[in-house]
Amino acid sequence: MISLTHKPIELPPLVARASQPAAGAVVAFVGITRAQTRDAAGDKHTERLAYEAYEQMAFAKLEELEAAARKRWPLVECIVVHRLGEVPITEASVAVVVSSPHRRASFEAAEWLIDTLKQDVPIWKQEHYQGGETEWVHPGIG
Repeated sequence: MISLTHKPIELPPLVARASQPAAGAVVAFVGITRAQTRDAAGDKHTERLAYEAYEQMAFAKLEELEAAARKRWPLVECIVVHRLGEVPITEASVAVVVSSPHRRASFEAAEWLIDTLKQDVPIWKQEHYQGGETEWVHPGIG
């Protein structure tokens, strides 16, 4: 299941969907907005993040990633949800939930999905810092 949403991401329904009788392991990764970002100049205090996407292409790329993960690992369920728009501190920006018969496949697939999503999917993050400064973060580097 692939989803792009402007609403808060709720993890319990995603974990419930992945908890199938054939699954022996469910792994969930949730990326949340943190309050501080460290760069070469030191810590910056984040107020919120904003995500934009080329939605049609992002959705298609996420579907490709899901298909590739299902070919590579024996997944029972594969769920990727990415939030668009503003995401306040501590709220989820992205959730990856996978289930498989054994834990190794679930861990490996979840890690590969989030790493590849950040590198390849056309979703852009804008950090909004205290004091009004903003910065766009290129996919794959933040």
